[in-house]
Amino acid sequence: MKLVFMMLQSLRPFYALFLCSFFSISLLAQQQTGLNGNIYQILDKNADFLLHQSKAYSVSIGMVKGGKVYTKHYGEIDKGKGNKADNTTSFDVASVTKVMTGYLMAKAVLEKKVKLDEDIRKYLDGSYPNLVYNGIPVRIKDLISFQSAFDREIPDFSYLKKNMDDSTCFRIKKIDESYSKKQFLEDLKTIKLDTIPGKKHKYSNTSLELAALILEKVYNKNFETLLNEGFFSETKMNTTRRNSKIDGSIASGYNVNKVLMPNSFTNLWAAGGYRNSTMNDLSKFLRFELDPKNKIVQESQRNIFNSESSWNGYFWDEIGVSENGKYCFKHGGAFGTNTLFTVYPELQIGICVIVNISGENTFGNLYETVLKIVEDLETTPTEKINYGYRLTHDKVIFSYEYNRKLNPKLIKSISVAGSFNNWNPDNKDFRMHPKGSHSFEIEVPKSLFEKGKTYAFKFVLNKNSWLNTPKYALNTDKTLDNNLTFQVD
Repeated sequence: MKLVFMMLQSLRPFYALFLCSFFSISLLAQQQTGLNGNIYQILDKNADFLLHQSKAYSVSIGMVKGGKVYTKHYGEIDKGKGNKADNTTSFDVASVTKVMTGYLMAKAVLEKKVKLDEDIRKYLDGSYPNLVYNGIPVRIKDLISFQSAFDREIPDFSYLKKNMDDSTCFRIKKIDESYSKKQFLEDLKTIKLDTIPGKKHKYSNTSLELAALILEKVYNKNFETLLNEGFFSETKMNTTRRNSKIDGSIASGYNVNKVLMPNSFTNLWAAGGYRNSTMNDLSKFLRFELDPKNKIVQESQRNIFNSESSWNGYFWDEIGVSENGKYCFKHGGAFGTNTLFTVYPELQIGICVIVNISGENTFGNLYETVLKIVEDLETTPTEKINYGYRLTHDKVIFSYEYNRKLNPKLIKSISVAGSFNNWNPDNKDFRMHPKGSHSFEIEVPKSLFEKGKTYAFKFVLNKNSWLNTPKYALNTDKTLDNNLTFQVD
């Protein structure tokens, strides 16, 4: 018995270590469960908002945060059928495809296959004197930044879009079904430039098809092979496909009148859309775009023209700087489905939201939802305060503190815009001054303001990024814009 007692005594430290490890693991598991539960609550709340605002039947959300993937699906694809989407449901993601093409072009630039300043006609067979304005040609950098100065799209659907109705999308698809690459190159000779390339933003699907043609020339491979070898193999996206004429595997999409819409189709290179994907694949794509070590990704998100405000990188809709640091987003609008693909590289957050409806306000609904999700993720509960200003006996001092996790070097300017200066972020009298690496202030005489009058204002980064009012701000006007307010005494 004495020997057994001695053995038990000798094992006590090991039992203590085991119990300590057990309780530590249990506590960590509880903390992770709580964290995950909170994240899904955030997704649930904002999905309810989006379902209500967009009037879609189905909402799907995929998110990457700190390398971990969260996905959830809401509603049903077809009303009354109970067919809820899942991670393998295929949606027409339309222009999200453009970012994939942008990645391939960024790869070609880094591999020195093409140069950003090159005249695109170098890669076109035949003569295209029309692709020059006042002696200045369209360059590769103009294509990828949507600054090509093309006066119209190819093929041209503008006449159909003047009077949109429930049949317009069907008529567009019918034209697409009969339109060939040969016709595209013939019609390219009829395009005119309406200004100097590189000076004016103008969204253009034609730029994407030309980018695909150029990539085929420099690699001597067809565009589908380049996508498979240079993008899908890298991202491990194995369920993303090119749309066929009739594809029953793609989830149903509707217009605002709840008319079932066709899937999109093209005989061209499909470099700007006409592809379907799943949330499994799109989550991989989010993670891929958040990789700070991927040099091609970083090139594709680069500020090519060194813009003082936002930029386009390689076929992104917009890349800019907000209260959440650098952001990149791409909107994919199909006939009956809308997708918003957004990454916040500095926060290591990526969000993809899909609704199976297409309407005038759908993009705005998606954009607002993404902003709300990020705000909920990043806001720490705190006591409400008067935010953004303080008063002295003779001055109004506006102050802004930038998130210390973020890179302040991306801030080119920060200003105060409000009802007192016609909401003009370019007003130099309200340009803020740095007070350290992340703090900004400006002092304005009280005499510029009427006593007792309520003024509304917001902070603006880089002239075009209007910062959201934080949840803990007490001084708001309670409008949809949720402006900050102040009064002088």
